[in-house]
Amino acid sequence: MTTTGFQAAWVVDPARPDQPDAATMLWEYYEEIVARYHRRPLRAGEVEAAMAEFPSDDLVAPTGIFLVARHEGGLAGCAGLRFRPGWAELTRVYVRPQRRGRGGGAALLAAAEARARSAGADRIRLDTRSDLVEARALYARHGYVEIPAYSRDEYAEHWFEKLL
Repeated sequence: MTTTGFQAAWVVDPARPDQPDAATMLWEYYEEIVARYHRRPLRAGEVEAAMAEFPSDDLVAPTGIFLVARHEGGLAGCAGLRFRPGWAELTRVYVRPQRRGRGGGAALLAAAEARARSAGADRIRLDTRSDLVEARALYARHGYVEIPAYSRDEYAEHWFEKLL
């Protein structure tokens, strides 16, 4: 799926989480998430521990899908969807820092929403943390509204939903 971004086209395609580009994006996602949570540089083994605690093996058909974004031909971001009965859960949304501000978040959301609709979902839900201010702003700009908690993830502090 190609969408027009800020300066150039974004291309968002499915990939298995264990494929090299997808694995790279997942690693970078976890590096940022863990460092921001602890508000300090990463320590040895923290990314591996987070990836083991929250594996991505359910982000493949039929339980989900993992999306990898490219911008101007370069690897640029990712997002995942887990399919639930009647709805989908958005997870692992990440855009490389040097690619931010160019429409990548919007491209990933549009691709995820299209995939969710195709799978029969009538809404997308997600959870996020208070420190991920930019992510919460992105979701709000694209029609996601805060809802009561639908999960018990110990790291979740905000829950959003968008009707498709």
